[in-house]
Order: sequence, then structure tokens, then C-alpha cells
Amino acid sequence: MERRSFVQGAGLAGVLAAGMAPAVVNAQANIRWRIASSFPRSLDTIFGAAEVFAKKVGEMTGGKFQITVHAGGELMPAFGVVDGVQAATVEMAHTAPYYFFGKDPTFALGCAIPFGLNSRQTTAWMYEGNGLKLMREFYAKYNIVNLPGGNTGAQMGGFFRKEIKTLADIKGLKMRIGGFGGKVLERIGGVPQNIPGGDIYQALEKGTIDAAEWVGPYDDEKLGLAKVAPHYAYPGWWEGGPQLDFFINDKAFNGLSAEYKAIVEAAASHAHVDMQARYDARNPAALKRLVGTGTKLFRFPKDMMDAAFKEAMALYSELSASNPSWKKIYEDFANFRRDQNLWFRFTEAGFDDFMQQQRL
Repeated sequence: MERRSFVQGAGLAGVLAAGMAPAVVNAQANIRWRIASSFPRSLDTIFGAAEVFAKKVGEMTGGKFQITVHAGGELMPAFGVVDGVQAATVEMAHTAPYYFFGKDPTFALGCAIPFGLNSRQTTAWMYEGNGLKLMREFYAKYNIVNLPGGNTGAQMGGFFRKEIKTLADIKGLKMRIGGFGGKVLERIGGVPQNIPGGDIYQALEKGTIDAAEWVGPYDDEKLGLAKVAPHYAYPGWWEGGPQLDFFINDKAFNGLSAEYKAIVEAAASHAHVDMQARYDARNPAALKRLVGTGTKLFRFPKDMMDAAFKEAMALYSELSASNPSWKKIYEDFANFRRDQNLWFRFTEAGFDDFMQQQRL
């Protein structure tokens, strides 16, 4: 009897009994998806995480599940990707959730908030704490299933035309600053601007803004920001460990087989780890090059840091009093942060503090 005739005649029970199930059950359909990124192709590390993800999905499915990655502006505006996924215009997006705090401040908790978690703590909250569960409940109202999609690690504080020496220097300063950090900057006297990565250089060069932050030395060098603003600040207190996300349309994700869902989740985890590894490996050399060509490093003054911390905590209390979604997630986030900082104080911070004082 031919195999096709046997399958049609015997039905599923007969197929299982005959030991033929693996070939049938594992026969997955060919699928093509698109990812709308919020980032330009020139930033190979942050844009590249989506490419790493797509490549891994293709490899693990033998080429049956193909995903193409499109830079910000190709399919939709860089900041339009949530709307695109929500409306199923595209199956996926790769973005920084805090870009969409204007829709709801709670988006920022899925990425980074000022004086929040570092990158390892963020990953721990997502995978072993309640972070992924809580954020997924929130994103459900936008038809989104989220997966961690990379982390830059703690960022630099950006390029300034003039060094910031006191809190007073912030007054009236127009700064490109991503996500939720702008709300705190505004409360200490600055004027935040939310500008996509590909447009930052032109805005700084033309004087539309006085300062700009992006990520860190490797990406910042590519953007050429040091050419028009030579003072480079640290630390980026608004981004201690910003997480990128893969946003997937819920119907598209739920339409996948269990095997394909597992592959998508595994590929996202791979891209998540790969992205930070790339930044950690490439930032040191880039910082050396920037300093070698005249970039001047400076640390944000303590009075500015203290004022920003005070205003951030006040803002979070206000949001907890007015936004139930924020309150629910932030309470869990804050409890996790408290315990993590207690632990890291004695381990990571103690070790790092000693090692960074050594001449190796």
C-alpha cells in the first residue's frame, strides 16, 4: 500500500500505531514573517540582534521559517512599530519598549527606567522573577506577545556641547534622550527631545539640540556625535540596563505550532545574549578611539545625580497613585530591585570596585 493511501485510510490513530507519527507531526508549514525594526541598519549591533534572531530561526527550521528584517522607516516609522504589530501590518517588531511611554508609562518598565535595574538584574527579573509574566499581561491589550531581544548594558550619558558641571547647567538644555529618562530630565530643568537614532547627528549638528545620548561608544562612534559635541558624559543614569524586545502579534504567535513557538523563544534568547556580548566586546576599543581623537570624558556632577534620583522616585510614586498598570508592575519591580542591590553590593560591586583600581 502506498504511504499516502495508508495515511488516508488508517487515520491518525493508525498512523501513531504504525510508528509513522514523527514524519507527519514534524512536517511544519513554510512560513514567511517580517520584522519592523526601530533602528537603522548602520547600527549593526542593535539592529543586528533582529538579524541574529531571524538567522537562527531559519537555521533551526531548515529554512522553512523565513523572517526578513526591515530598518526603521522601510515599512513604517521607527516609532510606529507598536501600531504595526497591534494592527497585524507586520508579524513582529524589534524595538525599545520605552519609546512608547506616551501610550502608557508602563511600557518603560519593559525596557529601562531611571535608576532601575542593570542588565543582569533585568534579565533575572524577566526570566526568573515576575517581569516577563507581568509585562506580557500588560502587552496583551496591544495584541502583543513579548520576548526579551537584547540588552546594551549600562549606557553612557551622551555628548554635550559644553561640560555639565552643576545641576544649574541643565536648565533649558535641549537634549535628545530616549524614553522615560526625558520625563526626569524635564523635572530637573532640561528640555527632552525624542528623536530616532538615524536623525540624531543632523539635529545635533544643526543646533536643534544641545546634547544627545544614544547607547555607548561603539554605536555613538558610528553616529559621529563626537564631531559636533566633544564632551562625553557618564553614567547614563536613565539606562542602567535597557532591554530591547521582540514584539510579536498575538494571532501570528498563537498560530504557530508548539515546535515553532519553542524555536522562536530559543532564537530570541540567543539574540538577547548575543547582543550584550557584542556591546561588551566592542565598547572598550571604541572608547579608546574616541578619547584618542579628542573626546573629553566627564562624570555627571553629584548634585545633578541626586536631583534626578529624587525626581525619579517622586515621579514613580505619582504614577503609582494614578496608573493601575504601572502600580502593579512597578511594585514588583521595586521589590526585586531592592533585593538585587543588596546582593550586588557585596558581590559584583565589591569585585568590580577592586578590579577597576588595579593596573593590569
